[in-house]
Amino acid sequence: MSPETSATSGSDIARRKLLRFLSLSPVAMMGVGAFASATRAQAEAAGLISANVCMVQREVTEGPFYIDSGLMRRDITEGRPGAPLRLNLQVVTADCAPVPGARVDIWHCDAEGIYSGVTNMGAEDTTGQTFLRGTQTTGADGVAIFDTIYPGWYRGRTTHIHTKIFLDDQTVLTSQIFFPDALSAYLFRSVPPYNARGATRDTMNAGDSIAKQAGDGAFARVREQPDHYDASLVVGISSFSGSRLG
Repeated sequence: MSPETSATSGSDIARRKLLRFLSLSPVAMMGVGAFASATRAQAEAAGLISANVCMVQREVTEGPFYIDSGLMRRDITEGRPGAPLRLNLQVVTADCAPVPGARVDIWHCDAEGIYSGVTNMGAEDTTGQTFLRGTQTTGADGVAIFDTIYPGWYRGRTTHIHTKIFLDDQTVLTSQIFFPDALSAYLFRSVPPYNARGATRDTMNAGDSIAKQAGDGAFARVREQPDHYDASLVVGISSFSGSRLG
């Protein structure tokens, strides 16, 4: 076996081991704690898409780039290059009951850390553009699915996706979704266009104040599929006065 072949094989083996571990224990990789066994058992018993939470997700800052685009669509890529990512979000109550008919908005930066619809965002003015933004409505199982790309990064923030959830036109949760540092490091180092930026990210999960504020329940479970990454997160919301949750 040539040195080149050996190096390539070693890289592939390391990647497979990494993703197997991530699919089993996404939170442990990030050093932010672990879910209680009782919580995990409750989620599993309810048949949720990921046994990571049966608790109310914490509110965090919306960030400066939200646009109510009104784009009801599953595929939000608009041809933006990057590693394909399917994001499965299941909205539930604090006692694990799926919430149908919730509006879910997501938005995030592209592989180069650029948001759409923003003036003076780095080297590219994206005013009027709508890539990597979209809305879905949860089905009877509380699930909303988006086809997108794995987010890139920008200075001062770890890799993340923004989300807002609405019931009856009222915002019930504004939060962010986070990903395993080890997977981000692999993609940003080895996969184009992430690895062509000529810069090194400066903020990991443990150093991101918003990720720490969001806590364990905001970290997606990631699995590798033949042609994409599959990320799942159960999003617990609380009841509020006047809502359909009572």
